[in-house]
Amino acid sequence: MSNPYFSRSSVFNGSAAPASSAQRTPNGYPTMPGYRPGQAGQSYGQQPGYGYQGGQPYGNSPAYGSVSPQQLSDLEAQYGAPSASNVDRGRMTYDDVIVRTFGIFAVIIAVGVVSWTLAVNRDTAGIGMLAMIGGAIGALILGVVNSVKREPSPTLIMAYAVCEGAMLGAFSGVLEYRYDGIVLQAVLATGATFGVVLAAYKFAGFRLAPKAQRILLAAMGGYLLFSIINFGLRLTGVASNPWGLRGMEVMGIPLGLIIGLVAVVMAAASLIMDFDFIQRGVEQGVPTRYAWSGAFGLVVTLVWLYVEFLRILAILRDN
Repeated sequence: MSNPYFSRSSVFNGSAAPASSAQRTPNGYPTMPGYRPGQAGQSYGQQPGYGYQGGQPYGNSPAYGSVSPQQLSDLEAQYGAPSASNVDRGRMTYDDVIVRTFGIFAVIIAVGVVSWTLAVNRDTAGIGMLAMIGGAIGALILGVVNSVKREPSPTLIMAYAVCEGAMLGAFSGVLEYRYDGIVLQAVLATGATFGVVLAAYKFAGFRLAPKAQRILLAAMGGYLLFSIINFGLRLTGVASNPWGLRGMEVMGIPLGLIIGLVAVVMAAASLIMDFDFIQRGVEQGVPTRYAWSGAFGLVVTLVWLYVEFLRILAILRDN
C-alpha cells in the first residue's frame, strides 16, 4: 500500500495471523472481548449482582464515601474563591486599552519633541520639513495598513506612532512659532471634545445607528480623498495658498473652516464608534491582543481631532 501508516500496520497489511478455532464461538462467529466458553447458557440472573466487585458490594468498600479534612478544606477554598476575571482568562480589559493608548501617545510625544525642535530651528528647518512630509506619508500608509489588518500588530502600530509624531511635532512647532499659544488651545479643545463625547456615551447612552455608521464611514472616505488631493496639490506647488484648497472662500467664509467643522463632527462621531468597539470587546471577552486595536482607534481619532482644531484656529487667526 502507498500509505506508510497502512503499510506498517499489521491490521491493514494482512500480516496478522488468522483467528484460530478457539477464538470463535461454537456457532463459528468471531469471539468478542471477555468471551469465555461454556457461559452461553448462563442466565442473567446467575451473574453477580450489580454493585459488587469480587462478591463485595461497592458500599462496603473501605474508601467509599470517605473524604479527608484536607479535601474538604480545598473544596471550601475553591467555592469561596472569586470567579476568574478577564485578566485571569487572558481577555481584553479597559485597563489594557488605556495602558496601550498612553504608550502610543508617549512615542508620539517623544518623537514629536525632536521634530518640533528641528522645525523651529533655523539651521535644521529643512530637516524638520522633511520629517513632517515623510511622517505624514508614513502615517497615512501605516494607518491604512493597521486599519485593514484582521490581527493587530504592535510593531506596525508603534511604527505608525513614530511617523505620526514626526508629522505632528513639526506641524505643531511651525504653527506655534507663527501663532503663539495655538497648540495649547488645540490640546484643550481636543480634551474637551473627548470628555463631552465620553460623557454622552456613558451617561446619556448616545450611540450611532447602523445606518448612521455607514453614512459616517462613507463621509470619512470622501474626506480622506479630499485630504490626499489637497496634500498633493500643496506638495507639487499647484495650489499656492498655504492651506491649499482649504484656503478658498465660499461666500466670504474660508472653505477650510467649513470642512474643518464638519471634520470635527465626524471625528466626534468616530469616537462614539471607538467607545462602542472597546466596550463590546471587553464584554465579549476578546483576547488581550485586541486592546492594541482599541488603543490604535482612539489615538487615530484624537490625533485627527487635534489636527482639525489646529487648522481651524490657524485659519481663524489668519482672518
